[in-house]
Amino acid sequence: MKLTVFGASGGVGRQLLDQALAKGHDVTAVVRSPARLDGKPVRVVRAADLATADVTTLLPAVEGADAVLSALGPPNNAAAGVASRGTKAILAAMQAAGARRLVVVSAAPVGTTPSPGRPNPPRHDPGDGPFLRYVVYPIVKAALRPQYLDLAVMEDDVRDSGLDWTVLRPVQLTDKPVTGAYRTAVGQNVPGGRYVSRADVAHAMLAVLDRPETVEQVIGMAN
Repeated sequence: MKLTVFGASGGVGRQLLDQALAKGHDVTAVVRSPARLDGKPVRVVRAADLATADVTTLLPAVEGADAVLSALGPPNNAAAGVASRGTKAILAAMQAAGARRLVVVSAAPVGTTPSPGRPNPPRHDPGDGPFLRYVVYPIVKAALRPQYLDLAVMEDDVRDSGLDWTVLRPVQLTDKPVTGAYRTAVGQNVPGGRYVSRADVAHAMLAVLDRPETVEQVIGMAN
């Protein structure tokens, strides 16, 4: 399969790139610093700063792609905005190129984060237990509000894109190895889920490409 991977040098993105290559996919990687991918057997490495990229810059990367996978996300509050701005440019490039399939990574708390497209989301996710609902997520969402708002705006744009999209919302990420034994839940967070590895998130991003029932779905995932 001909894939385009955005954010290929980040935590999830690097795992995604390695797993896609191991499966024999033909990969175009888009990163800000191509030198970070030296030695990777990708078909093409394209340089782009997704915080400022436009359609013209990204169009060559998505032309002819069977699927586009984005691991964009703000690494901290100061970088908030990169996911929504970068994804908006990706969506426009895909629409111009006629590329259809898109998989993006969001985060579990985003389902209850207000955004322009969802100003009144559910107060609580049905998959969250009392500890997450009343203790963990109020603290985390207060501390990381700019990041979750960025991802919520990104989700708004993805839902409105008219493309064949899937949004993955993992819980807290770890650096443990891939297992393939993670759990998923359509339209909500995974009950009892606390952690999942970046490697398993990458595994899930590739797995949904073969599952047409995941199109236009938000999928929670956890260990």
